[in-house]
Amino acid sequence: MRADEAIWTRSSGYSLDTLQAQYVHVLSVDQRWFGRIRQVELPARLEAAAFPTRASLWMAWEATQAAHRAYLATATDDDMTRVLEFDMPHRGGWKRHPAWQILAHVVNHGTDHRAQILATLHMLGAPTTEQDLMFYWWSR
Repeated sequence: MRADEAIWTRSSGYSLDTLQAQYVHVLSVDQRWFGRIRQVELPARLEAAAFPTRASLWMAWEATQAAHRAYLATATDDDMTRVLEFDMPHRGGWKRHPAWQILAHVVNHGTDHRAQILATLHMLGAPTTEQDLMFYWWSR
């Protein structure tokens, strides 16, 4: 979705308020969930201020996507069915999930925020397009 750079940090009063905050949140959460799946130390939460432009975020996004794809290319069925335990103090304490459920959550979480981003773009007067996954695949 293309939007004028001028609206990247414009307040929308909706969800996480700015497009910048929405995208940074999704990237940060994806990195942390994949850290759990890969059983490595979780990266620090990203701060929106670290990405003053869309270009600065896209560089981090592409690097993260490449790392996720590299992991998934080698992940086995055993990796995906392995039950992971982790503490979520702000969400009621210890949780247990197989890796595949966490991966499904990552996809669902991203879908939810893409819908919020679409609404934010519309509210800020930016052009919007269909968001169904099939339209994306058909355009490639």
